[in-house]
Amino acid sequence: MIYQAGLVLEGGGMKGVYTSGVLDFFMDKGIEFSKSYGVSAGACTLCSYLSGQRGRGYAVSVDYLGDRDYCSLYSLLTTGDLFNVDTCYRKIPDERNLYDYDAFDRNPCKGYAVVTNIETGLPEYIPLRDIRRDIVAVRASASLPLVSRNVRIGANLYLDGGLSDPIPLLHSVTDGNRKNVVIMTKEAGYRRKPAGQMWLFRLRYARYPKVYELMKNRHIEYNRTLDYLEAQVRNGSAFLIQPKKKSDVRRIEMDKSKLCALYEEGYADAADCYEALLAYLERP
Repeated sequence: MIYQAGLVLEGGGMKGVYTSGVLDFFMDKGIEFSKSYGVSAGACTLCSYLSGQRGRGYAVSVDYLGDRDYCSLYSLLTTGDLFNVDTCYRKIPDERNLYDYDAFDRNPCKGYAVVTNIETGLPEYIPLRDIRRDIVAVRASASLPLVSRNVRIGANLYLDGGLSDPIPLLHSVTDGNRKNVVIMTKEAGYRRKPAGQMWLFRLRYARYPKVYELMKNRHIEYNRTLDYLEAQVRNGSAFLIQPKKKSDVRRIEMDKSKLCALYEEGYADAADCYEALLAYLERP
């Protein structure tokens, strides 16, 4: 069933397998949304959700961990991207774990990838209409600073959407969604601390000072967003699913057993709140 509500997916690197678990539960129960917004890893998992391919988001995260052309120092040194662009955005969807483009085209849900314009420092919300063409927006959304090349779309350059709008709940609300389901990869009670090694950002992005400014103030803006989210949850305007405890899965994680456990945690958390979620979505 398609609910008139927004789906908001936080990033978090390979912690995104938690989101894959939640979304697989949604697929098992036939829960769909009229609009969806993915940030970074959230944009990647959103793609398989919009094509209705249960298990694909998790498989893409874990099946290629030993491949140096997937995510490795070798890829970073030879291509400029920690996550190999050709492997992630062409070989996997077109050759290894086939993406169902036809199913995506049939899905009436409007999907958006959140990206950061590194010249203006502002978030942009790029609609995913033709996924073959718009996969570049997903790539931009998931391009982590320092370990990814800048991504050109049209005349502009972009990086990780999490730099400017890590949890785009306010945007979803202003986009007309009266109800919103937010999936976070950070645990309950999390608060972001100031980023370290800021000199690296100043040096790497000397031509794009907005990136440095975003990183410098990232903890302030992120925690302000958490305050807004928590207020929305308290007043019944948003429904939140997130890990109950801190995970030992790192942003870049190569231990498949840890990733599997976090995926299963996401699925179980979604199952635990299923009745409450339905009550929220079906409320007038």
